[in-house]
Amino acid sequence: MSDKKVLVEAKDHILTITFNRPEKYNALDPESYHILAQALYRLQHEKNLRVGIIQSHGDHFTSGLELDKWAPIFANGGEVELAADELDPYGIQGERLTKPLICAVQGLCYTSGLELLLNTDIRIATKETRFAQLEVKRGIYPCGGGTIRLPQEIGWANAQRYILTGDEFNAEQAFNWGLVQEIVARDELHNRARELATKIAKAAPLGVQAALKSSKLSRYRDHETALSTVFEDMPKIIKSKDAQEGVRSFLERREAKFVGE
Repeated sequence: MSDKKVLVEAKDHILTITFNRPEKYNALDPESYHILAQALYRLQHEKNLRVGIIQSHGDHFTSGLELDKWAPIFANGGEVELAADELDPYGIQGERLTKPLICAVQGLCYTSGLELLLNTDIRIATKETRFAQLEVKRGIYPCGGGTIRLPQEIGWANAQRYILTGDEFNAEQAFNWGLVQEIVARDELHNRARELATKIAKAAPLGVQAALKSSKLSRYRDHETALSTVFEDMPKIIKSKDAQEGVRSFLERREAKFVGE
């Protein structure tokens, strides 16, 4: 196995990002964070890439931040300075990702790992996955979006039950709340993430990105704004090569081959 902390592979329009510190419970140190941020910037800006996957080697997705390595950063306010070729994995500062991102988790999905999952679009987990926003047990509080997104995802009181106590919740609870979309066997986790990514990658990229843009506008702004702009991107997409290919493939009863133009 590679000694790199984070593995990044581009293949078949899919960018796969794999945490690779199983001996450290895949805890994110500053170096790993910046590799992740660079990979997401690449996903955003390389036209050939259509969808991303975040996953981990080993028994655990991530135990969260490697706190001793981050302590000096938190002491200075906690905000991480991003380079020009980096995109914030937590979607708090700067440019936001406009391409779909799948998160596949197992074992521990704690603190910043849960906040990372909350900033993705499709989530799958194994039955034994355990989630926790346990910052209050470490003398701090969630600062990667958990205080905003977890209440949106699972409801106000459900979220406060776990944010304010730092207690764990399990995969079945996460599935019932809609926080994860599928529970799969451990040996099928990465394959299933790849299957979903492949389906997205085969769809029309302009259509996928426009649909995600509209959905995120509703999430981060409001429903009325999203509804008022729902046809904003349609004229450009209707005139695209992909829209023409979509019609041809329908008439010819074959699978469409989209080029993102």
